[in-house]
Amino acid sequence: MELIKNKIYRCQIVDYTADGTGLAKIDGRAVFVPRTAVGDQCDVRIVKVTKNVAYGRLERLIVPSGARIEPACPVADKCGGCCYQHITYEEELRAKEKKVRDALTRIGAQDGALLAGITGAPTTEHYRNKAQYPVGRDTDGNIVTGFYRPRSHDIVPVDRCLIQSETADRIATAVRQWMQEFDVPPYDYMAKRGAVRHIYVRVGEKSGESQLTLIAATRKMPALDELVHRLREVETSLTGILINHNQRGDNVILGDRTDVLWGEPMLEDRLCGHSFLLSPEAFYQVNHAQAERLYACAVEFAGLTGEETVIDLYCGAGTITLTLAERAKTVIGVEIVPEAVENARQNATRNGMDNVEFLCADAGQAAREFAARGVSPDVLVVDPPRKGLDEQTRDAILKMKPPRVVYVSCDPATLARDVRELTGAGYQLMRAQAFDLFPRTGHVETVALLCT
Repeated sequence: MELIKNKIYRCQIVDYTADGTGLAKIDGRAVFVPRTAVGDQCDVRIVKVTKNVAYGRLERLIVPSGARIEPACPVADKCGGCCYQHITYEEELRAKEKKVRDALTRIGAQDGALLAGITGAPTTEHYRNKAQYPVGRDTDGNIVTGFYRPRSHDIVPVDRCLIQSETADRIATAVRQWMQEFDVPPYDYMAKRGAVRHIYVRVGEKSGESQLTLIAATRKMPALDELVHRLREVETSLTGILINHNQRGDNVILGDRTDVLWGEPMLEDRLCGHSFLLSPEAFYQVNHAQAERLYACAVEFAGLTGEETVIDLYCGAGTITLTLAERAKTVIGVEIVPEAVENARQNATRNGMDNVEFLCADAGQAAREFAARGVSPDVLVVDPPRKGLDEQTRDAILKMKPPRVVYVSCDPATLARDVRELTGAGYQLMRAQAFDLFPRTGHVETVALLCT
């Protein structure tokens, strides 16, 4: 039976989609209903009907799910940052574990039992060490910071975010007040004009340091000395105030040039017993406690004895690389971002690690070069972006044929796709473990071990 747009149907939510949206079945048709929980019995208004699925809006909750809770965040139903504020953390972990298991089974053609489970976070609040706030104006013309409404450039004003660090919120407030007082305009993506695009704050969980990078769309900015003065008074943890110049017309946050307004150009932090210097461009896991657990699992899966040659693709500032180097003979890290490679080399030196080297290259290019040179690592570690491995990288991995591949993934679907390709070429998925590094959001990390 065809569902009718704007008609209200009574239904029960039976599952979650990959992005945390509730799923109902109405007259045999899948209907996606945001901000619902499995077990909710509710009235849903159909807002869109396509050939295969429909989209609904929760109109009335008849019988709430036992997993439903009152969101602590006042904008949970508006902001696009979190999708699980309305359910218990236990239910969120169940949904995320199922998401990984389903991906490995349906997309990866693997036995879902190979997933050992999911490791939950010790806290679901203020865990993020990195915040990137878009800047705009409200209808009264006041400067606002916050996060985008789903699938839009509309900013939902947020003064206090429950998953960002409180330090980042304080710094964003100070920048916002400075912009308002000195008439510094936010960047308008539609009009392609304005001064400030984003407020980017990084916090060192162990060092206690913080760093502000102001993302600017113009070369000239008024009252920067006053901004520095105010920030140093408001936030004593600041060790660096930077300005990044980005005059691109797209949505990429960081531009190619960063200048220091005051203090140090890099933030220091400690992870897995090592000291790291981090430029704004360098990748660093946003959840410190969970990153240490994730990396410990990656090292365990690598099965190192001290005699192995390891290649670490997508190595960032060298966080996993140095952790691996403690137990391997040699580790080669590969990263395409030059600033991150420089960070990685400095980090190896400052931690006294002389059995590592770093190559600035695209992962696919580096893998092909290693394969062409006959470099045959005992262990290959990959930590790719959300899109997973590209075809060239997968092909190069198969040419090198490392006995063990440790895959650290931030997207179960692309992990499963790559696992299917690698197992189809002779590898076997041995084990996998999920980790929740992003509580209250739809994201989940997984570590998988593949062997020949």
